[in-house]
Amino acid sequence: MNVIKKLAVIAILLFMTSTTSQAKITRNPRTNYDIIIAGAGTGGISAAIQAARMGASVLVVEPSSMIGGQAIAAGVSTVDDKSRQKSGIYLEFYNRLKNYYDSRGKSMGTCYWTSTTVAFEPRIGHEILMDMINDAGRKNNLDLLLNSEITSLKIGNKSISGVSVKTQSGKKDYTCKILIDATEYGDMLSLARINYRVGNSEAKFYNPDSMIQDITWTAVIRKYPSGVPSYLRPLYPLPGYELAKKNYESFVTKEGFNFRNVFPIETPVNFLTHNAYRGLPDSSNPYSYNADAQSRLYITKTSVNWANDYPGTYLWEGKRGLPAAYLEDKNFRLQIEREALIKTLNFIYYIQNELGEDWSVADDEYYNQILPEAAKTLPLEWQEIARRIPPIPYVRESRRIINKNFTLTSHELLQNSLSYRDGQTSHEFYDAIAIGGYILDLHGATRDSDMEWEFNERESSMITNRPRGPFQVPMRILIPDEIDGLIAAEKNLSMSRLTAGALRLQPITMMTGQAAGALAALSAKDSRSPKFIHPIRVQWELLNSGVNLSLCQYSDVPPEHSLNKTIQISNMYGFLPAKEYPHAPSYNIEDRDDPVLAMALIRGHDKGVFGLDELITRKDAKEIIMKAQKIISFTNKIENGQTGINNKLENFISRGDFIKAICEAFPKISDAPEPKRYRVPFKTGNHRNSEYVNMLAKLGILDIYRNEKEFHYGRPVTKAEAADIIVKTCIIISALH
Repeated sequence: MNVIKKLAVIAILLFMTSTTSQAKITRNPRTNYDIIIAGAGTGGISAAIQAARMGASVLVVEPSSMIGGQAIAAGVSTVDDKSRQKSGIYLEFYNRLKNYYDSRGKSMGTCYWTSTTVAFEPRIGHEILMDMINDAGRKNNLDLLLNSEITSLKIGNKSISGVSVKTQSGKKDYTCKILIDATEYGDMLSLARINYRVGNSEAKFYNPDSMIQDITWTAVIRKYPSGVPSYLRPLYPLPGYELAKKNYESFVTKEGFNFRNVFPIETPVNFLTHNAYRGLPDSSNPYSYNADAQSRLYITKTSVNWANDYPGTYLWEGKRGLPAAYLEDKNFRLQIEREALIKTLNFIYYIQNELGEDWSVADDEYYNQILPEAAKTLPLEWQEIARRIPPIPYVRESRRIINKNFTLTSHELLQNSLSYRDGQTSHEFYDAIAIGGYILDLHGATRDSDMEWEFNERESSMITNRPRGPFQVPMRILIPDEIDGLIAAEKNLSMSRLTAGALRLQPITMMTGQAAGALAALSAKDSRSPKFIHPIRVQWELLNSGVNLSLCQYSDVPPEHSLNKTIQISNMYGFLPAKEYPHAPSYNIEDRDDPVLAMALIRGHDKGVFGLDELITRKDAKEIIMKAQKIISFTNKIENGQTGINNKLENFISRGDFIKAICEAFPKISDAPEPKRYRVPFKTGNHRNSEYVNMLAKLGILDIYRNEKEFHYGRPVTKAEAADIIVKTCIIISALH
């Protein structure tokens, strides 16, 4: 080993040691946890942070040496987000990244040939996520086991109560109330011995010919102005190079085309265009650049994630995609991943020897002290390169749970994305727990025969059912039917293959992961199955954690408005109609600069008017309360939707009468525990309805009146007041049964 190589290895080891030492991998070793999360990817880490912040004890078990899943451990750190919305933990992560790069004068808009995108270096993302874990675990118990794998589950009475984990020091058993499957493959579904979807078939009736998407073993490469170090420049290619070379030549050549902002892209492209597709910021470069045409010439770091899909153009027995056996058979999985890895490594040889470029794997991103299993049979000179690539492959499609009552299809996703567009009103999911935005993107396995015909999915559905704007994810698809104590996250949700093509990206998996963490924390706290946790409670936790949930925005209820959260819930459950709904047109979600959308934003068509100060009648109040009874599914002495409001329906309803009607419609509200150290903000005085006002005031339901010195019983109720009071009532009632 020459001196340069030794110094490089020492520097990387020091870097990895310092990074790891900042993160307390285990804080308080224990054997029992509220929640165990399988997989420390985008979904798993978001779930862990959210659950820990809610006071749950959490253990995250990750088979690889890194956290961050597809976005970091798999090297896909060019962010795929067409929703134009950021919130929750995803927004926190983005803001921390932005602060890092802003402080160094660097752009994050380095990918997809435009400066309006978001990209980051995996090691920086890893540091930031570790910091977020530490912050979340400082006051709570959040432990992380790397290089560890859950090998079996403890199941009794159709409920998961624990796991066995294979660690570097041996087998360990842990108990839990909830297990979240955030693995890249949906491996816990198989261990749970429940039925699940794999490709277009079900595990019970597994079709060996079922196909899934390509995988990609990415690499982060950088330019070496003084020449590539010898230990990063292999002398000979790996087996299969000649076939691989023909594949690469169809994507990128010396004299390839420049990107001209026209789709589909004219290929082969030149190396500069290739680099601007998955371009990354470069902290080692004193200069800044972005992916715009004038600047992309200066890109010095990028990700290899285009010409190296596997099998990609190689095909599998003449078909695009992989056999679903990749998910089901671990030995076959290892074989496929070894071949995918070789395809990527040979591309690095192609760059150096056919394109004549001084580029190789970045020596400041990864250093795998433990070689990935797929790399262990490589020649020694290639092992040095393999140590510096992501430790896991990018897996686009996994096993998916089955919820017999609801599977999210591409048609339903399309309808949901059309909410408030093209003259339509609401198609919102009442139980929405995240908002995303992407196309129905499948890499391979796109033929009609690869689709799920029972959901009326076809190859043409990729176009006809493409979302026309941001879309919501319903909570239902996180919960399997056959077993308790299990929640799905990452790509393992109850959805069709085409829907998974839109929900598999980093932002939405972070959002659905955060929701899984909130659901798990409430379930563990109540010692109740996730099936019996009402969505409104999860939504309230998420909204209070900075997550946006409703597709409807109002100019009179901006994000900073004190009622924004309750009115978002009112939208989703349809408690009160708006004065005016948004009427933006649908647009091409693939085009970030769509002029139709730009004009709608300028004209304010993306926002409606709620009408906060409009007064509601007694008839309105009756309808609101009846909707709440139906939503909560609460059986009480008032039957057939009766509310106690039966006369003078055309008159405006007073505050006192509205609150009395709520208490009579939901008599169980008297059983709700009063918040500790809570002080009613106003005087209630003596009135025929003071008993009811006192009851709700002590629960914080009437905090909308907190700026008033005394409660005014006779004043009419506004839409703002009605929305806030009924939503908070439902949240409290939903926790009682």
